[in-house]
Amino acid sequence: MNYMDRYAFWCSADLPEAVLAELEEIKNNEEEMKGRFSSDLQFGTAGMRGIMGIGSNRLNVYTVRRAAQGMAAWLSGTPLPKRAAIGYDSRHHSEDFANVCAVAFAEAGIKTYLFDRLAPTPMLSFAVRELGCGCGIVISASHNAGEYNGVKCYGPDGCQMTDAPAAIVTETIANIPYFVPEEKSFTEFMQEGLIEYIGQELWEKYYTTVLNEAVAPDLIQKSGLNIVYTPLCGTGNEPVREVLGRLGVGITVVDCQEKPDGDFKTCEYPNPETDAALNESYKVAATVPCDVILGTDPDCDRVAIAVPTENGYVKISGNELGCLLLDYILKARSEKGNIPAGAITVRSLVSSPLADRIAEHYGVEMKAVLTGFKYIGGEILALEEAGEEHRFIFGFEESCGYLKGTYARDKDAVVASMLVCELAAYCRLQGKSILDAMNELYATYGYYLAHVTSVELTGADAMEKAAKIMADLRSNTPEAIGDYSITKINDYGTRNSKNLQTGETLPICLPKSNVLELILGDKGSVIARPSGTEPKVKFYYTAVASDKATAAQQISAMRKQIEG
Repeated sequence: MNYMDRYAFWCSADLPEAVLAELEEIKNNEEEMKGRFSSDLQFGTAGMRGIMGIGSNRLNVYTVRRAAQGMAAWLSGTPLPKRAAIGYDSRHHSEDFANVCAVAFAEAGIKTYLFDRLAPTPMLSFAVRELGCGCGIVISASHNAGEYNGVKCYGPDGCQMTDAPAAIVTETIANIPYFVPEEKSFTEFMQEGLIEYIGQELWEKYYTTVLNEAVAPDLIQKSGLNIVYTPLCGTGNEPVREVLGRLGVGITVVDCQEKPDGDFKTCEYPNPETDAALNESYKVAATVPCDVILGTDPDCDRVAIAVPTENGYVKISGNELGCLLLDYILKARSEKGNIPAGAITVRSLVSSPLADRIAEHYGVEMKAVLTGFKYIGGEILALEEAGEEHRFIFGFEESCGYLKGTYARDKDAVVASMLVCELAAYCRLQGKSILDAMNELYATYGYYLAHVTSVELTGADAMEKAAKIMADLRSNTPEAIGDYSITKINDYGTRNSKNLQTGETLPICLPKSNVLELILGDKGSVIARPSGTEPKVKFYYTAVASDKATAAQQISAMRKQIEG
């Protein structure tokens, strides 16, 4: 079926007048029709994400319903508990999409627990585990622009769905017809008890659990810490302020980004990774006492910070914050003598290897896993199944995602915000800033500079373009990048690691993934990977040198050669 056939099929369906009117508006716009109907919106291990609107390649009540029906059919065919939890963020239609999913589960006889208000993604992960669910869903597009939304899917361990069940759901969705009417209304299923709102008790359990992950919370009140906080119009406003407030943090909230706003008018791209995400916070911080600026993304699973200096504000990168928190936690536990035997920390493959040096210093193992917090969650699950989850210390991704504790299996900006405040208080009491602490790490271990470039691709064949970029890099791998020879090639697609100095090839003991890593001895690396949710290819550069200027020159030379 081509895009014209799909368009005609939708136009012929018994749909509401408003939907048919939207279809009528685009009938003479071929590009718009191609964009909306070139394919069905794809479901993957991260669930489904896309631009909202009418069409088979858009997120709407019809595509969301099919995805939820596919999830329900998969769960019904497993021995897992026939219970599901659903949460949603502040984006347009998020609550409506959550209700659609709840009805689809209820139709399959699955008891469904639905948050009664905006809730962070990590709280959904917690709820799945706490309520003994077989799966969970969060309606969110994470940090994407306001035109996007998504269906993020979780397994029984509270971790994002893995490849095998996702493949079953994908196959099931393909055989589910569009526009099948709901058997009963949301209200009727609520009255029957198949859909139930999640009460305040779970929120309190979550707060207690997060607070129990504190390392030295007494430092906060001793220091008189003050922060400026922005939830970027998302779900963090309530839980982050609640947890930090209980610890005595002085909080000034960025007014224009406090309330939910699906348009994100004061921050069009609400991604804490970007410098612009904290622009409004800088304005506020200039008028109040502020030791650190803290911002969480719309579904509150990522956090970014900036610190005031004499010359303005310096944003700490996701890599740097991960290393700072890792060092803070390990130092504190080392001083208390409570680092467990066989302690494990975990980072994503594309995150800074500086973390490896820090972990090694404290005698702790650092594991590198594929990109996606589900792989960090998988390491926790393996420990849990062995009765050794206490060995897990900390996990992080360079994209501003962090987790301490095993209560959830996704990154959690609430617990990370608490740890940031502890770190800031610790530094304040020592008469230094977080930036000073980062510079101390560089002085100890060497200067690790990281840079990420996203090559954005457009058009109906955008994903094919991404595949070609990866194929070309594999078939035309250079011998050197910048001033340094490539000493090893790790191809996670073939799961082979080739040492170019010895000629030896060894297997890579990680799941197959379309990732290529080019290692430049001890001078750095370049990693290429296509995004799993968006039409782009990301290049991750790391340069290691004795100082920032030299590392920056290395990054520049790498980018010039790779990106042209």
